[in-house]
Amino acid sequence: MEQIKEKIIRIARRLLVEKQVDAVLGFQRGTIPMMSQPILIREPEQVDRLHWDSFCAANLATYLPQRRDRVAVVAKGCDSRNIVLLTLENQIRRDQLHLIGVPCQGMVDRRRVLAKLNGREPLAVSETSEHLSIKGEAFEETLKRTEYLRENCVICTHRNPVIYDELVADLTPEQSDLDRYQDIHAVETKSADERWYHFEELLAPCIRCYACRNACPMCYCPTCFVDESNPQWLGKSVDSTDTKTFHFLRAYHLAGRCTDCGNCERACPLGIKVRQLTKKLEKDIKDLYDYEAGLSLEEPPPLDTYRPDDPQEFIR
Repeated sequence: MEQIKEKIIRIARRLLVEKQVDAVLGFQRGTIPMMSQPILIREPEQVDRLHWDSFCAANLATYLPQRRDRVAVVAKGCDSRNIVLLTLENQIRRDQLHLIGVPCQGMVDRRRVLAKLNGREPLAVSETSEHLSIKGEAFEETLKRTEYLRENCVICTHRNPVIYDELVADLTPEQSDLDRYQDIHAVETKSADERWYHFEELLAPCIRCYACRNACPMCYCPTCFVDESNPQWLGKSVDSTDTKTFHFLRAYHLAGRCTDCGNCERACPLGIKVRQLTKKLEKDIKDLYDYEAGLSLEEPPPLDTYRPDDPQEFIR
């Protein structure tokens, strides 16, 4: 991790000194352990603030729609796929970007680590490629890193950036033999009534804070449908019908566009597994069109195109 951090800093300094970009979008160490956070660097003197560790989980593509400056972006596999989609959707131009590609070994789930600590407060966290070392008042614990990865990272099949201008490390082997949809298969075997009850239970804790929407790189509409007042699509309360309508419609808006970066679940203050909705549609798009979002600048999402032989069996 330290070698990756140092290379990111060297690249950022060079790009800013040579004025190849106006800013560098990356991560800085958070004010508390396990909370690395996005930062935009504009001056070469500031690049030493850049950081890299297993908690740089935020998808930096979220900060790119409608930018006008030239920006270098520290991009994991999922960031790069969302950058591809934003480029296809004319939210950013490829020639504005200098992509610093980071092959990713998966990000650690801070909530799972805290649950393991069972109320003990971590004061310092260090890591190797295999382990996390956590120190607090009167305790020290070592955890195996791979046992605490974020759920979307465990099943990620595109860990390497799909586009980049330079890499900070060798490409990592991809996980090609995974079944990404085990939880979706389990839901699909339920009856219609059982599925409805499942999703009612899943979304019942939602307080409609919209953190999932705000964190999503592909939810960039100037006015979201939930905020429209003329006409008003949804009420402003936590009525269960309005809550389900929000989540179902947002998922459909992401059909063929979601890269399963996990930003939505990472942002949810209640830990709701909202990825189940988008993963179901990701699976359907894969089955119907053999398409995975954000892998090519040459291939638009299938719902943006029409072919006479498009599958139509779902139309009733």
